[in-house]
Amino acid sequence: MADPTDLFARTPSNQPPLLAGHNTVTGDAALLDAVRAQAGDAAPQLIESLVPLGAVAGSAEAREHGLLANAHEPVFRPVDRFGTRVDEVDFHPSWHWMLDKGIGFGLTGAPWTSQEPMPHVRRAAAYIAWSAIEPGHGCPMTMTYAAVPALRADAGLAAELIPGLCSATYDSGLRPIADKRGLLAGMGMTEKQGGSDVRTNTTVATPSADGSYRLTGHKWFTSAPMNDIFLVLAQAPGGLSCFVVSRVLPDGSRNPLQIVRLKDKLGNRSNASSELEFTGTHARLLGDEGSGVRTIIEMVAATRLDCVLGSSALMRRSLAEAVWHAQHRSAFGGLLVDKPAMRNVLADLAIESEAATAIGLRLARAVESPDDPAQRALRRIGLPLAKFWVCKRTSFHVAEALEVLGGNGYVEDSGLPMLFRESPLNSIWEGSGNVNALDVLRVLQRQPEGVDAWRDEVEAAGVPELHDAVTEVLKTIANLVDPSDAEYVARWLASRMAVLLQASLLVRQAPTAVSEAFLVSRILGRHAGVFGTLPPGLDTASIVNRAAPHRE
Repeated sequence: MADPTDLFARTPSNQPPLLAGHNTVTGDAALLDAVRAQAGDAAPQLIESLVPLGAVAGSAEAREHGLLANAHEPVFRPVDRFGTRVDEVDFHPSWHWMLDKGIGFGLTGAPWTSQEPMPHVRRAAAYIAWSAIEPGHGCPMTMTYAAVPALRADAGLAAELIPGLCSATYDSGLRPIADKRGLLAGMGMTEKQGGSDVRTNTTVATPSADGSYRLTGHKWFTSAPMNDIFLVLAQAPGGLSCFVVSRVLPDGSRNPLQIVRLKDKLGNRSNASSELEFTGTHARLLGDEGSGVRTIIEMVAATRLDCVLGSSALMRRSLAEAVWHAQHRSAFGGLLVDKPAMRNVLADLAIESEAATAIGLRLARAVESPDDPAQRALRRIGLPLAKFWVCKRTSFHVAEALEVLGGNGYVEDSGLPMLFRESPLNSIWEGSGNVNALDVLRVLQRQPEGVDAWRDEVEAAGVPELHDAVTEVLKTIANLVDPSDAEYVARWLASRMAVLLQASLLVRQAPTAVSEAFLVSRILGRHAGVFGTLPPGLDTASIVNRAAPHRE
C-alpha cells in the first residue's frame, strides 16, 4: 500500500479523467441525426466512412498535437543563411501532422470531384468532427476547398490546378505546381485602407505581352502565406479583377512576393496570417477584367459555410468538455451533472450546439444541388443568415462551457482557452456581422426567391409556433421601404430568420426533448439572454445525456 504521506504516490481525487479515447463522429448523436436527415439513403455509407476520422480526432494524440501547434507558433523567415530573400514560414511538426491527417480525410477540395454520394455533406460532418482539435489548421483546408468553384471561371486554370487542390495528399514545401502531389490555396482580398470594402482596393494589375499580369500593391490579411496559390483582387485596366498568384513559378524561381510580417492575433495562433507586398508579382487573370467580385464570390460563399461549420465544431468540442467535466466532478454533495442549475446550463448549451450543427449540414446539402433553383436560393440566403447567427453565438457558448470547468477551464492544458480565443474569429472573417446582415437585405431586395426558399424550409416543420413567427418576419420585410430603416433592423432580421430555420430543422430531425426546449426558449420568448435559463418542465436530463461524449 502506498504511503499516504508520499506526495508522489497520491492520486488526485475528484478530478475528471482526460476526455480522450472517444469517437467524435459516432459519439455525437446530434451530428449523426443531422447526417441522417441530410444524406438520406447515403447516410449509413457516409457515417461508416467517417468512423476512422472520428477515432483519430477523439484520441489523446490529436489533443496533444492541437495544444503543441498553438504553443509553438509559426516563425517567419525572411531570408536564408546567406541573406537571400526566401519569405518562408516554419511550422511546428504538429501543424504538419494535423494537415496531413485532415487533408487525408478529404477536408480540402475532394468533394468537388468525388463520385461518392453527398460528398459535401460528408465533408461538412467531417469538418465539425475534426477541426476543433485545433481550429487554426482549418484555415488552409477551408481556403483550398473554397477555391475550386471560383477556379471554374477559367477552364485552363481549372484543369491545371483543381486536381492538386482536390488531392488527399499533403505535400508541404514551395515547389513548382507541376512537381507537387497536392496543393493548398489562399485568398487575399482586404487592404489597409478598405477592409471589407474591397472595391476600394489599390493594388494595380498591369498587363504583360504574354497575357499575364504584374501586381503592385499589398494585402492586409492573407492566410496562409505558405500555400501554393492565392486568389487575389487587384485593379486591372478594365476594373477590379480576380487573379491567381503562385508562390513558385514554373521554372522553379520564387514569384516576387514579400511577406511583411505575420499577424499577432487573438486566436488562430497556429496559423500564419500575413501581410503581403506585391512588387511586380506574376499573376494570371481569373475570369474577365472587371468581374473580380463576381468571380471570387463563389470562394467567399464556400468559406462562409466553413465559418458556420468551424463555429459548430467549437461549440461541440466545448460542450463535450463541459458535459464530461460535470459527469465526473462532484460538488455540494453530488455530481455536478445532477445539479438542477448545472443541468439547465448544459441542456441550454446542448440545444444551441445541435441547432448550429443542423443548419450547417443543411446548407452543405444545398451545395450538392447547384442546378436546383430552390436549393440554390436557400444557399444564397441561408449562408449569410447562418454565418451571422451561429458565428456570433459561439463566443457566448464557449465562454459558458469554459465556466462549467471553473478554474480548470481557465488553464491552457484544458484546451478551453484555445477554443475561447478562436471563438470570435468566424464572426469576423469573410464578412463581419453587419456585412452579413446587409447581405441578407440584399437578397430580400434583389432575389425574392431566397425569401420563398427560406419560408418553405421553415414551414416544412408544420408547427403553428413557426408559422406565426414566419408571418411576423414577412410583415417586417414588407414594411422595409426606407433604406435606413432596413439597415437598422437588418441584424434583428438575420437573427430571427436564422433561429427560425434552426428550429424547423430540429423539429424535423431531433428528439422531441431537444426541439421542444429550442422552441420554448428561442421562439416563444422564454429565453433570458444567458445560457441556463430554460423554463421548468423540460426534459433536460435526456438532452444532457444525448450531448455527452461516450468512450468506445
